[in-house]
Amino acid sequence: MVVDKNVTENDLPPLERSNREKVHVIACGALAREILAVCAQHGLHHVDIQCLPAIWHAYPQKIVPGLEKAVSEARLHGFEKIFFAYADCGTGGDIDRLCEREGIGRIEGPHCYSFFSGNAIFEEKAEDDLLSFFLTDFLARQFDAFVIEPLGLDRHPQLKDIYFGNYRKLVYLSQEEDPALQEKAKAAADYLGLTYEYRFTGYGDLAPSLKNL
Repeated sequence: MVVDKNVTENDLPPLERSNREKVHVIACGALAREILAVCAQHGLHHVDIQCLPAIWHAYPQKIVPGLEKAVSEARLHGFEKIFFAYADCGTGGDIDRLCEREGIGRIEGPHCYSFFSGNAIFEEKAEDDLLSFFLTDFLARQFDAFVIEPLGLDRHPQLKDIYFGNYRKLVYLSQEEDPALQEKAKAAADYLGLTYEYRFTGYGDLAPSLKNL
């Protein structure tokens, strides 16, 4: 099914007519909580959110095929305005090539650590952070499921030094000032044998990216 753009709004089913008035945001599941918070804070009721599996954070080769499928499905449902709530996310520019082919925008930046920090700030601190491992609120909550288990550290703890031996500190980029999450992040730093550093970022460049839709 392809939506005929010559059809008038009144000719469309109510759902498709409604969808043409919205921005369909296809997002990394790791950003779901933050996107909902930004939309609620700023009254972004025109934003329709679809989340793809957060675990693709660990398997970036799955992201672009997933986005292609989601775009096709969204257009079948009448969405004309689509936005990717992704940075490059380890795809080596493949998301940007998809954006160019489909005429879709995305969040600026190489990854969520950068846009949560603010891309300009992250770039300024790049030299100091060269040997840093980053956590966000999501990763602090899901450290076992998204770090330990995918890397096999629960089964082969000896791999910890191989994966993290060259890091010097763990930097927790916090979107919400939550003492319980800070304790989880500290525990993660202790587990990895890294110096702990806390930075409250809020939503960084995510908020203006969504507001500008």
